[in-house]
Formats: sequence, structure tokens, C-alpha cells
Amino acid sequence: MTEPVLILVESNTSGTGPLFARRAREQGARPVLLAEDPGRYPYARAEGITLAEADTSGPGAVLDAVASLGAGPVAGVTTSSDYFVPVAAAVAHALGLPGPDPAAVTRCRHKGHQRAALAAAGVPVAAHTLVTDAAAARELLGRTRLPVVLKPVDGSGSSGVRLCAEPVGAVEHADRLLARTRNERGIPTQPGLLVEEYVDGPEFSVEVFGHTPVAVVAKHLGAAPHFVETGHDVPAPLPDATARVLADTAVAAVRALGLGHGAAHVELRLGADGPVLIEVNLRLAGGMIPELIRAALGVDLVAAQVAAALGRRPDLTARAARHSALRFLVVDGPSVLGDPPPALAAPGRHVTAAVLTGRRGVPLTPWHDHRDRVGHTVATAPTAPSAARAAEDALTLLRASLRALAAEESPV
Repeated sequence: MTEPVLILVESNTSGTGPLFARRAREQGARPVLLAEDPGRYPYARAEGITLAEADTSGPGAVLDAVASLGAGPVAGVTTSSDYFVPVAAAVAHALGLPGPDPAAVTRCRHKGHQRAALAAAGVPVAAHTLVTDAAAARELLGRTRLPVVLKPVDGSGSSGVRLCAEPVGAVEHADRLLARTRNERGIPTQPGLLVEEYVDGPEFSVEVFGHTPVAVVAKHLGAAPHFVETGHDVPAPLPDATARVLADTAVAAVRALGLGHGAAHVELRLGADGPVLIEVNLRLAGGMIPELIRAALGVDLVAAQVAAALGRRPDLTARAARHSALRFLVVDGPSVLGDPPPALAAPGRHVTAAVLTGRRGVPLTPWHDHRDRVGHTVATAPTAPSAARAAEDALTLLRASLRALAAEESPV
């Protein structure tokens, strides 16, 4: 009997990217990774994953590539990359395979259209305005009370998101965002930006699967004006009633957007008047959050996403009640990454990972987004404080790997 094929349209280059292929194999399917630039995915060759060069810019090209593969019966199509969720959804729909509604996915990917749909359904969102040209942005910013958050309409990983507290800087950043035509992966961007009210308060995500809230996650953020995530705690150390309100708001947002197949990563802030939706991402969370959930709760969201893509019932049963914490090593100035210190050979009780993920020996300068994360530590323990303390202590050791560059060493 020929094994079923799971088509992966591009991938994350690390984190959950390799896990998708492993979980497919565990479920009896053969993963086939389609990539415009196969060189982006050294993990695929290292793990013996079928890797096919293909145009992944649109569903028509991917359908042509799938037809020419001769790889066997295609049982599912999915992706671990935020940027390719619309393409994967459209291909799955065209092949009559399980997947989210392509129209709902497209609406969700555009932050302005997403906010409009959420507001119309009564889901609490920050006050916002969508602008598509520089003159409109200048006029709006000239009459808007600052600070505001400016963000591209289709970005990911905090790229381009900035808190702007003074008029000149706000206009300059708006001009930069509106001048962008491609994102950091070289993919064409949609025109426009959101000018959004800044909601003061702690930030969380709710990991939703279908319409089931699986975990509420506490986020740690770097210094303003950027929104680089520097750590996560699973589950968030909150009163049960507060966690329920966050979870209920997240599920209401997923329903309002016409979603409900597979994973949704829903970001919120807990403002003075309650939860406020920041955005809904129709994918698994990044930042190793699925692995934290697996360690803390025993729920494997990557396996669930693969099962859903293959038309199978995902297992969302919690089998543990622990706490996991992750802390990122973040580049915050011109630096160079060296080898981990010897002390990390035995990083301490509860610590399950202390690794470097960035390029070593080359000058590094901040991007002010997810690309600044060059290592991380993970700890799992019976209580939230003990997990957080262990991850932070290990990060202190790991930080010795990152050396600040002197002015004469910094890249021009």
C-alpha cells in the first residue's frame, strides 16, 4: 500500500519546521517539502525529507508542482510558515482536502480587514485606522493623540511594528512601512499600515485549536519602542477567572473570522477594561510555544495540526499539569556570538534546553524583530516561579556567549 503524502508548502527554518515532518512520519504519512529555495532548509536534507524545488508564490504554481511530483496520493496540504498559510489553504481546497476556508484565511492575513471583521462582531479591538498612502498617514498622525502603534498590514514576527511617541518619528516610520514592497523573506507585501491605539497592559497569547482554547501563554517583551518577544510562560500564571476571560475572547475572535480548522495563535493585551485583541494568526505559535505546551501540558499541537491536515481527529487531551518557561537570548546592540560557556554543560535543575541558534563569529546588529533571537533556554518545573527562575538563571549563563562589539568592530 502506498503511503499517503503530506505536502508542506515552505516551512519555518527552525523550531516547528522540522517537527511537522517528524510528526507526519509518526502518523504514517510521507512529508514532501516544496520550496522556492531548497537551500533555506538544511534540516530537510539532514533528516532525509523529500525536498522539491517549486514556485510557491501562488496556489496555481503549487498545484502544478504537486501534479508533477508523482509522489503518490496526496492526503493533506499544510505549512508551518505564516507567510504561506493562504497558499496552502487554497491548494488544499482545490484538491478537496481538509483545511481552513481560503477566503477567511485571506481576510485574516490582512490586519485591517481582520480588525474590521472583529469589530463588526463585537470582539474588543484597539481603536485603529487603515491607511494606504503617505499623505493620508501624515494627515492622520497630525491629528491623532500619541503614542500609537504602527504596523504593516501583513507582517509577522513583530517585523515593522513600532510604538511611536513623537510626531516626526511616527511620520518617518509610516513612510518606511509604506515604501516597503517585499518582506524579510522577499515576498511581495500588501500596501498599507495600521495606526493603532496603544493598549497598556500585559500581553498574552491564547493557543486555540478549532474552537478549543488549549493554553493561555504569558509573553515577555523587550524594551519599547519595539515589540520583540523575549520569553514565554506556559500556562500563564493567572487567576483562573482571568485566564477564562482571555480564552473566551480568543475563541470569540476565531469564530468571528469564520475560522475553526486547526491552530490559531491569538494575541491579546489585558487592558484596564479587560482583554483587547491584538491579532489572530491562523497558524501554530512560533517562539517554541508548541514545545512549551507539550512539556507543560502533554498536548502536542504540531501532531494535532498534522492530524487535522490529514483529515484525522486531533488529540488535545492534557496529560500533565506542569509549568514551562522560555527565555530568549536577544541581540540588543552590535555583537558577535561565540561558543556557549562550559557552565552550560550542567545548566541546573529543571532546565531542559540552553542552546544557541544564531550565526557564530559574524557581526550581528539588531533587526528589532524575531531575527534578533540568537539562543534560548527552557525549563519545566512543578510551579511557574521555579520554571521561570531556572530559565532565567540559565539565560544568565548563556548570555556570556554574546559579546558586544567595540565601535571599530561594528559593521558599517
